Amino acid sequence: MWLALKVPWPARALAGEEKAGCSPPPPPLPICSRFLVRRRLVPLLLRHRMALLTAPAMAALLLLVWTAYGDAGEYVLYKDATKPVEARVTDLLGRMTLAEKIGQMTQIERLVASPEVLKDNFIGSLLSGGGSVPRKQATAAEWMDMINQFQKACLETRLGIPMIYGIDAVHGHNNVYGATIFPHNVALGATRDPNLVKRIGAATALEVRATGIQYAFAPCIAVCRDPRWGRCYESYSEDHRIVQAMTELIPGLQGDVPQNFTSGMPYVAGKDKVAACAKHFVGDGGTQNGINENNTIIDRQGLMSIHMPAYLDALRKGVSTVMISYSSWNGIKMHANHDLITRFLKGRLNFKGFTISDWEGIDRITSPAGANYSYSVQASILAGIDMIMVPNNYQNFISILTSHVNNGIIPMSRIDDAVTRILRVKFTMGLFENPMADPAMAEQLGKKEHRDLAREAVRKSLVLLKNGKPGDAPLLPLPKKATKILVAGSHADNLGYQCGGWTIEWQGDTGRTTIGTTILDAVKAAVDASTTVVFAENPDADFVKNGGFSYAVVVVGEHPYTETKGDSMNLTIPEPGPSTIQTVCGAVKCATVLISGRPVVIQPFLGATDALVAAWLPGTEGQGVTDVLFGDYGFTGKLPRTWFKSVDQLPMNYGDAHYDPLFPLGYGLTTQGKAY
Repeated sequence: MWLALKVPWPARALAGEEKAGCSPPPPPLPICSRFLVRRRLVPLLLRHRMALLTAPAMAALLLLVWTAYGDAGEYVLYKDATKPVEARVTDLLGRMTLAEKIGQMTQIERLVASPEVLKDNFIGSLLSGGGSVPRKQATAAEWMDMINQFQKACLETRLGIPMIYGIDAVHGHNNVYGATIFPHNVALGATRDPNLVKRIGAATALEVRATGIQYAFAPCIAVCRDPRWGRCYESYSEDHRIVQAMTELIPGLQGDVPQNFTSGMPYVAGKDKVAACAKHFVGDGGTQNGINENNTIIDRQGLMSIHMPAYLDALRKGVSTVMISYSSWNGIKMHANHDLITRFLKGRLNFKGFTISDWEGIDRITSPAGANYSYSVQASILAGIDMIMVPNNYQNFISILTSHVNNGIIPMSRIDDAVTRILRVKFTMGLFENPMADPAMAEQLGKKEHRDLAREAVRKSLVLLKNGKPGDAPLLPLPKKATKILVAGSHADNLGYQCGGWTIEWQGDTGRTTIGTTILDAVKAAVDASTTVVFAENPDADFVKNGGFSYAVVVVGEHPYTETKGDSMNLTIPEPGPSTIQTVCGAVKCATVLISGRPVVIQPFLGATDALVAAWLPGTEGQGVTDVLFGDYGFTGKLPRTWFKSVDQLPMNYGDAHYDPLFPLGYGLTTQGKAY
C-alpha cells in the first residue's frame, strides 16, 4: 500500500497493518518534536494529495491519528478516535489525579460557572435548571457562544476532557425561546403512537443541538399511579405497558442502536443526537397520596412489575444515563439505595452508562435537607451515584468527597467506577472529537417541520370525552362557516397556560411566553372568512344570550405548575373556569376544551357542556386542536389515565378491585375526519 512504505506507524496501522482488536504500544517516533513530525508528515501528505483526495476516509483517519499526539509529539491513546472506547477510557483514567476524577463527577449550574471555576476544579458537567438562560429570549447563537466559552475552558485543562452540558428538554427544548414545544408526556401517551414519539425525540435532539447542548434530561418514564402528583403530566400513563412503548423517545434522541447491541451499554449515534436520561429511578410515580418526593410503599414484586419494566426497555435501547429519584422506597431514600442502584441497575441489569442525582438530590437524603451534607455525599456515592447535580455549592461537595476518599471512607475503586462510566458516555457520543457547537445546527430551532410534527402530535393526543347531550346530535366536528361564534375562557388566548410547566420558566408562565399559536389564533385561522369570531375571556350571561352566536368554544383548565407546586388534593380547575363553562354553555351550544396535565374534577359541569375534549398540555401548536375540532382530522386519542368520579376514589388504576371510573383507561370517542 502506497502509504505503508513512507508514513510512520500510525498511518501504517490505519492502512491495515495493525490486527483488528489489537492495540500494541506504538514504537517511539523517530522525531519526538511535534514541529519536526509535522515537517516530515506534511510534505508527504502533499506529495500524495491526489491519492488522499480519492480516499477521503483515509484522509479523515490520518487526521484522527494526527490529533492523538500531544504537544511534545508523544502518542496519547485516549485522544486516538480509532481506538476502542474501553481502551481510551482506561488510558485516560490512568492519567487522572483524584481532583480531576472528582471534577468529572461534579455537575454545576451555569449561573455559578466561569472559565476559571471550570479549569480550577476540572468540572465535568454543567446544566441549565428550569429558566436558567444566557438572557431572556436568547438566540441559538447566544446559547452556542455560552456553551463554547465553557467548553473552551474545559479543553484548556491538563487533559482536555470536554464537559457535557445537560438541560431539561422534556417536551421539546422547552427552556429556549422560539423552540418547538411539544405536548407533555401524558398527551403523548394518549396517542398510543410510539413512532410519533420517536420522531419527536429526533426533532428535540436537533433543537437541543441547535443551542450547542449535548445532553437532555429525558424521558421521564415514571408510571404515575395517582393524578394528585404534581408531575403526573410528565408520565405517559398509569399503565407500564404504555410507558414502555413510549421509551421510543430514547432512540429518537440518541439514534437506533446497532445490531448485536449489548443491553445496558450507552449509545449516541452522532453529533446530531444527544445523550438521553431515563428518570426518575425508581418508583417516583407511586408515592403515597401522590405527594412529590414522598414514599412509595409497595413490595418488591410490585415495584418490579409496575415501575421497573420501562427501565429494561430503556437499557435495551442504549440509554446513556439514569437519573435517581428524590422519592423513597419503603422508607429508604432512592439517592442512598445501594441495593437498587448498584446491585440491581448496575449489576443485574448491566447498566454501563452513568447515574446522576437529581437537583440537590443528595442534600435531601437527610431531613431537613442538607442537615448532614457530609453523610449525604458519603451515602449517595457509596449507593452508586456517579455524577452529582450539586448544582451550586460545588466547593463544599468537592472538598467533602476529596476528604472521604483520602480518609478511606469512600474507596478509590468507587471513584474509578463513576469516572469510567462518565468517560464511557463522553467517548461513545464523540464528545472528544466534536466538543464544540456546530453553527450550522442553529437553523433547527423551531423549524417548520418540527412545528408540523408538534401539530400532528396535538391532534393525535386529543381525547373526546363527550359529543352531544343525550338525545341530541353530535356537536363535533364544528362547522367552519357560521354567522358568528364565541371563543371564551382563560386558556383560549394564553400560550403559557397552553404549554404548562417546564416551559421557558421552571414553573411555566402566563401570556405570550414564546413563539406559538394559541387556540384562539387557531380558531381564527381555521374558520371561513365570512365567519365572525368574538373573543371574551369571561363573558356574562347576558352577553352570551344576546350575542347571536351560532356556537361557542370554551377553553379552560389548570394553571401551569411543576413538581411539588402541582401536588393537589382536590384536583379542581381554578375559577373562573367552571363558572365560564356554566355561563356560556347555559346559553349557547358549546364545546369545552380542557387544558390540564391530568384528569380533574369535571362532574359539576359535564352535564352543561355539549362536547368535552381533553386537550392535556398541547404546547405551542394550537392548530392541532382546531384541526380536529373542525373536522379536518378525526378524534383518535385514548385516555392514558383513568378519569375518576371523585378524588375520594384515589388512587384508582385500571385493574384495581374498587375500579369505578367516570371514564376508564383507554376511553375515547372517535369522529371521522375529512379525507386528505
